[in-house]
Amino acid sequence: MTVTYPTTAAFAQVRGACPHDCPDTCALLTTVEGGVATRVQGNPAHPQTAGVLCAKVARYPERTYHPGRILTPLKRSGAKGSGQFTPVTWDEALADIAARLGAIAARNPQAILPYSYAGTMGLVQGESMDRRFFHRLGASLLDRTICATAGGEGLVHTLGAKVGMKVEFFAESQLILIWGSNSITSNLHFWRIAQQAKRDGARLVCIDPRKSETAEKCHAHLQLLPGTDAALALALMHELIVHDWLDHDYIARHTLGWQQLRERALTFPPERAAQVCGIPVEQIRQLARDWGTTRPAAIRLNYGMQRVHGGGNAVRAIACLPALTGAWRHRAGGLLLSSSGQFPVDRAALQRPDLLAGRSPRSINMSTIGDDLLRGTSPGFGPRIEALVVYNSNPVAVAPESAKVVRGFAREDLFTVVLEHFQTDTADWADYILPATTQLEHWDVHLSYGHTDVLLNRPAIAPLGQARSNAHIFRDLAARMGFAEPCFADGDEQLCRQAYGKAVDFGRLLETGFAPLAVADAPFADGGFPTPSGRCEFFSERLAAQGLDPLPDYLPNHEAPGSSARYPLAMISPPARNFLNSSFVNLQSLRDTEGRPVLEMHPEDAAARGIADGAPVRVFNDRGSYECHAAINGRARRGVVNGLGIWWRKLGAGGTNVNELTSQALTDLGRGPTFYDCLVQVQPLV
Repeated sequence: MTVTYPTTAAFAQVRGACPHDCPDTCALLTTVEGGVATRVQGNPAHPQTAGVLCAKVARYPERTYHPGRILTPLKRSGAKGSGQFTPVTWDEALADIAARLGAIAARNPQAILPYSYAGTMGLVQGESMDRRFFHRLGASLLDRTICATAGGEGLVHTLGAKVGMKVEFFAESQLILIWGSNSITSNLHFWRIAQQAKRDGARLVCIDPRKSETAEKCHAHLQLLPGTDAALALALMHELIVHDWLDHDYIARHTLGWQQLRERALTFPPERAAQVCGIPVEQIRQLARDWGTTRPAAIRLNYGMQRVHGGGNAVRAIACLPALTGAWRHRAGGLLLSSSGQFPVDRAALQRPDLLAGRSPRSINMSTIGDDLLRGTSPGFGPRIEALVVYNSNPVAVAPESAKVVRGFAREDLFTVVLEHFQTDTADWADYILPATTQLEHWDVHLSYGHTDVLLNRPAIAPLGQARSNAHIFRDLAARMGFAEPCFADGDEQLCRQAYGKAVDFGRLLETGFAPLAVADAPFADGGFPTPSGRCEFFSERLAAQGLDPLPDYLPNHEAPGSSARYPLAMISPPARNFLNSSFVNLQSLRDTEGRPVLEMHPEDAAARGIADGAPVRVFNDRGSYECHAAINGRARRGVVNGLGIWWRKLGAGGTNVNELTSQALTDLGRGPTFYDCLVQVQPLV
């Protein structure tokens, strides 16, 4: 296998794709001068990107050439968690890792666990050779739930898949509900489209517990309590029914379970929802009137609102709304949460599940890694986790109930390998850190969950130091383990070609860097939903068969606001504007812009506790405590605090972050985490 990289020509521009966990999946142009990347910009030829990047990714050369980049394999030389390492050769690292994994696998390969998520969204560096390696090994499977599974399951059981509107047609909508999304900071290119619609007369309504930057720019803001979105959606249905703002023909021809849903919705008058949601009843009536009488009308839903106990049901309820009014008839009507189900990815070719050879390893939920690393061997759980291979993730910072996560990583009998760019909170606990390439240094191919274009990423520069791509590292480990199957010789460019097979023209990707999918402008104008019935399923037979409620309903939070005298404040932890999950936190320029870890508080909640703006505070519950500074900036509603994340623990006060407080309780559907379902108390630090 030959690996080729760009030349050291005096000047070149290389087409690529942003790898980060964002719906925009921007097309990049990297300027290379003498083999050095000097600038990363948006590709103006890609309609969705239109030459525009967020401030984070525009600094990608700063990230790639950061003095803290890990550029050689490192072996732990101090106590676990000390962050003390000694450089070693690749041969030494690979030989020792393979020997130790092999010894564990000889006893029980399920004692080995991969842990990865969306540090890169690329199909090659995120879910190809790594999956082949662990399938061949027979390791435990990882249930990758930490972001979006509740909402994804909600869509699957309502619309049939992660499908929806084409994002560009929001520009033609007359009403846009921005539900659970701070689009200005986390979906910039959609926000540009929404702004165009606003200039053309559209009404924008934001639904969010936080008065976000986006909420400030909308015509109306419904600042509901966390976890009450389903109650609001059901009340909207109630008003649609009572006022007959319904498309009876669309309901009859293209939906399933209308009578049952109607009965449930009529139990949720606006007065009941107003009490549950903590908002004025007239806001609910006005929103229902707007939704019922405006055409075309569209919903841009995002994943924040599904990180609560009833998150899956909430997405189901909201996803029913466009079918009730026939919004899907228009290309500028309907809903978009994720478009990822449109992409014809050949995951069997990429991941090779056939390498399991009939074995059925257990599955470990990544959202409960804090508990699972502390479990012993048992008939119900299986073998104690003895080895952990972490890549594309920083679980010590991002997983819930992080005090338990740290305790698990601190186990002396746990062998931990981390593939990383930087010495993150997680890397500090590794036995080996292996240097991984950044997006500017490797091949990859991408889907998107915010538009419908396939993107190719070419390497713009040669790998720095001794860094190797994720796929390269797992190829090397496979060879050391003696895995002789031909698929372990596939190179990164070859894997890019396998990802879509003949479904996408790879020649076009090479030529232009992107290829739009052939998706109908109004995909459900005449029904044709990818559900078993072909209809929008208000009533889900598949959920009924699992013993679950077949209709969407409101499920209160595990830790419902107002349910605890000891912990009277509900906390959500939306992303800080200048970070992307825990990525970019180590860039000084972005950290300087962000300032410091803060907890946004309502003035009344702060005053009741003797807390002034900017004062240091301790946020705590039974799971732990977190030190930060109060921000009384008008963004928090009364009874709710906003702990902006996700700071690295070691860069925050007290050595913890907001996930010290979040729980490992799971969502109703999809086994997802409940980051925004969390009660706390706050006190001044003295």
